[in-house]
Amino acid sequence: MADPSSYRPKPGQIPDSPGVYRFRDEHRRVIYVGKAKSLRQRLASYFQDLSGLHPRTRTMVTTAASVEWTVVSTEVEALQLEYSWIKEYDPRFNVKYRDDKSYPYLAVTMNEQFPRVQVMRGQKKKGVRYFGPYGHAWAIRDTVDLLLRVFPVRTCSTGVFRNAERSGRPCLLGYIGKCSAPCVGRVSAEEHRELAEEFSDFMTGRTGTYIRRLERQMTDAAEDMEYERAARLRDDIGALKKAMEKSAVVLADATDADLIALAEDELEAAVQIFHVRGGRVRGQRGWVTDKVEAVTTAGLVEHALQQLYGEETGDSVPKEVLVPALPDPVEPVQEWLTERRGSNVSLRIPQRGDKKALMETVQRNALQALGLHKTKRASDLTTRSRALEEISEALGLDSVPLRIECYDISHLQGDDVVASMVVFEDGLQRKSEYRRFQIKGFEGQDDVRSMHEVITRRFKRYLGEKEKTGEWADGETGLTEEDGRPKRFAYPPQLVVVDGGKPQVAAAQRALDELGIDDIAVCGLAKRLEEVWLPGDDDPVVLPRTSEGLYLLQRVRDEAHRFAITYQRAKRARRFRASPLDDVPGLGETRKQALIKHFGSVKRLRSATIDQICEVPGIGRKTAEAIAVAFAQAAPVAPAVNTATGEIIEDEDHEAREENVDRVEDVDRVEDAAPEATAGAAGEPVSAGASDERRGQER
Repeated sequence: MADPSSYRPKPGQIPDSPGVYRFRDEHRRVIYVGKAKSLRQRLASYFQDLSGLHPRTRTMVTTAASVEWTVVSTEVEALQLEYSWIKEYDPRFNVKYRDDKSYPYLAVTMNEQFPRVQVMRGQKKKGVRYFGPYGHAWAIRDTVDLLLRVFPVRTCSTGVFRNAERSGRPCLLGYIGKCSAPCVGRVSAEEHRELAEEFSDFMTGRTGTYIRRLERQMTDAAEDMEYERAARLRDDIGALKKAMEKSAVVLADATDADLIALAEDELEAAVQIFHVRGGRVRGQRGWVTDKVEAVTTAGLVEHALQQLYGEETGDSVPKEVLVPALPDPVEPVQEWLTERRGSNVSLRIPQRGDKKALMETVQRNALQALGLHKTKRASDLTTRSRALEEISEALGLDSVPLRIECYDISHLQGDDVVASMVVFEDGLQRKSEYRRFQIKGFEGQDDVRSMHEVITRRFKRYLGEKEKTGEWADGETGLTEEDGRPKRFAYPPQLVVVDGGKPQVAAAQRALDELGIDDIAVCGLAKRLEEVWLPGDDDPVVLPRTSEGLYLLQRVRDEAHRFAITYQRAKRARRFRASPLDDVPGLGETRKQALIKHFGSVKRLRSATIDQICEVPGIGRKTAEAIAVAFAQAAPVAPAVNTATGEIIEDEDHEAREENVDRVEDVDRVEDAAPEATAGAAGEPVSAGASDERRGQER
């Protein structure tokens, strides 16, 4: 614990102007970022008598070892810089609102030639229009299913779209009238884009225009005695009205606004947001945070606004933002929101009428969210603490292992041998600290040697960082870069867990002994009987099946296995996709795709002449000659053999089989692309027999 007076700036050294300040700990890691209208006055408040500080502020200043600041011109610049640094450094003592789930959005991909309507989560992409967020993905699908009667926009994936183009037959939605089938040319790209624009307009709240237009068309069709067409239009009108009913009118003046409400106690705060567009509630989301700093309701509102609009621009920032308390001062925040929208934004507290009544509804939701979170949180905190204590007692550790690193080796029958390192801090995943390794010291299958190599490389890097920063020489630490980012492998764990039994544990301990490290505990978790092995012990430690400590070790081990096998599959897939074109210097992905598209397959490209290759746009004669040489030097493709009959399969059949293998690999990559969604869950295999056989061969 540091004494704040040891790093307090000298009197008159701090400027009396707007700016942003950072507190760093003894490892030079940024632990708190703040902004101030007057840096001198704000920083002076941290260096008063410790007994007069808020308990959380006291913890922060005693954890810190230095403070630095950056002067800016205006409070708006300070607000922007504070947000950027909080996102970059992830300081442990700053208020950070985190989604309790990844909220789904209804997205229209206007950046494609044929826009597609789909459910999207995560980071927003440029050129895509988003509507929501929604509480559940099924709510989006129900809405889209109703609207496709009137706006038959494409909803299929790229693969399905291309298959329909090749076959000349649309999918089922094209046959039943819920897709305009641009894949087979029923509508042009311009006509389909116009449909997507109309769909987007309807979702933004411009509903009256389309309802009135359809009603006129229905009346005209009835007068012309086109009763079947009139009946279809009547059903379309009913579908639109039903979709509109799913979001009730809450503000009669067709307001676009976000309403933010807070529920808080001494330790935690919950925020709820209602997104109102066109007078209707189009989406809802909520976050919960620990109040790790002394902050008022107005301060929480300011942090919520930063989190909500820090990466939004244009119409994503509404004209009106209603809050329970105004930031102090309010002008910089309002000016910042106006800059992000590009036009004036009103930030205010609702006083009366429908908006105040709706704010009360949002407030009730925040109270319920906080109550539900505290119920879960209490259980989680208690469980994690008990698990760490059980591990400490079972392994005979001097203290609770607050940082645990787990290592696993993965390969496919000795090929593509890789390793993973996952990190758990306070019993929770720290994904930013995950690392992965390729085994370089030898070839073949040897889990013990692989484990020794990985542990050696990881901790040799750690020792190198300590020696380079002079930590041993003068007592100063340097576990972060100059700008505060943590260095790779800079922080040592209290416990190293390896996936395996006695041999793997011995290899890990031997690697640490060779490096002279004696203050890090090692254990292994064997899969078969879930036994915990310690170095040098002939018998394992057997934890009860109901032990929270065993459950935590299993989660750590399973996460390491998932991360390793994900990397191994990706590496294997890249190897399978390798072609002689990869060896052609200066040939990038764009021209590779152009070649394959021109010739239709690698087989036809292999048999093409230099003059034929030169016909591809962007390919000169020198490059064409290099491509021909690359294919000539490549090993010939072995013919495929039917293992049941022994006959050689024709080239076309073999090529089709290879395409099927590539599609299976694509499915594997899709499954592995969302680690948070698959971690700890058993996914359904694409093909039960093939998938089980493949997984049985993988380690």
